Amino acid sequence: MKYKCIIFDCDGVLVDSEAISSSVLTEMANELGIKISHLEALENFTGKSLKYSLDYIEAKYSKSLPDNFEDEFRKKSFHKFSIYLKPINGVHDVLNNLTIPFCVASSGPVEKIINNLTTTKLIHHFEGKIFSSYEIKSWKPEPDIFLHAAKNMGFEINDCLIIEDSITGIQAAKCGGFDVIGFVNDNNKERFKNENIPICYSMSELENILKYQIKQ
Repeated sequence: MKYKCIIFDCDGVLVDSEAISSSVLTEMANELGIKISHLEALENFTGKSLKYSLDYIEAKYSKSLPDNFEDEFRKKSFHKFSIYLKPINGVHDVLNNLTIPFCVASSGPVEKIINNLTTTKLIHHFEGKIFSSYEIKSWKPEPDIFLHAAKNMGFEINDCLIIEDSITGIQAAKCGGFDVIGFVNDNNKERFKNENIPICYSMSELENILKYQIKQ
């Protein structure tokens, strides 16, 4: 298969944000007396919508979270992103060298995607090519965000390749009929073993794979 369009997830694929988000949620939960370890947060929140994560925390709390919990999470995480957020190592080279169209499709809100891509100096690659689940009110593992991205980029499902780092995102890609490559990190490598998909461990490895998988 020679692909004509690459669809990137954002968190954990373009920017190294998952651990930051999980740590903020963990700290805020612990302040309320809800005991969630950093590992538990990574396992349960990675690739999921914020609503799912908040529902998970609330279920452990056994009562409603404070009304300002989500707003405070946004403020605290955006602040930490502005200080600590980094691009995934090697992603600039991959994007600079891609010769076919590409875009980003994320479960996060547009403001977050733009802020994170701006902080990591990736935004110029994605102007006019940012697709958010908040725009269509559908979140992974539903496939709609990838279908939405492919349609707006002007390509059929079979023309597109998804790059994902979460099981939720992989499920969404498979459900939509897309081919997908799993981007492996320390938090997901064990779970990826049962997914029966191609995987890569670095952006340099991904770049080498794409050289043979894109339509010139």
